[in-house]
Amino acid sequence: MSSPPDINSSQPRIVDVYETVLYGSDIDAVARFYRDIVGLPLIQSDPDLLAALRLPGGGVLLIFDPVAAAVPGRPVPSHGAEGAGHVAFRVEDLNAWHAHLADRGVEIEREIDWGAERSSVYVRDPAGNSVEFVRGELW
Repeated sequence: MSSPPDINSSQPRIVDVYETVLYGSDIDAVARFYRDIVGLPLIQSDPDLLAALRLPGGGVLLIFDPVAAAVPGRPVPSHGAEGAGHVAFRVEDLNAWHAHLADRGVEIEREIDWGAERSSVYVRDPAGNSVEFVRGELW
């Protein structure tokens, strides 16, 4: 593993990740998954473009329609991605999450025991994005 780069004291510091984006063509279905299954509060919704959900700590998870988000000339720069995205949520009680997901009929795609009190459970949201619930420090 390489050493971290020297940080120039005049370089501005990043405080946190403010928002992250996943893509799915059925905004309502994907937003319902993150609201009803993951428990994130829905703070804005436009079924033709996006849904915004509040993350613990104040950040935002945005769900964009990939076609609508890529249209040039929007107020913000166009963006998008092809294929499944990934998001990982840090959790305290992974066993409780496993039971919660199973109780709601969410298929567990994979479980990984990384050793030393570290483990992950992976599921898919309705758009096919990989959703990971993580216990412990993986990195």
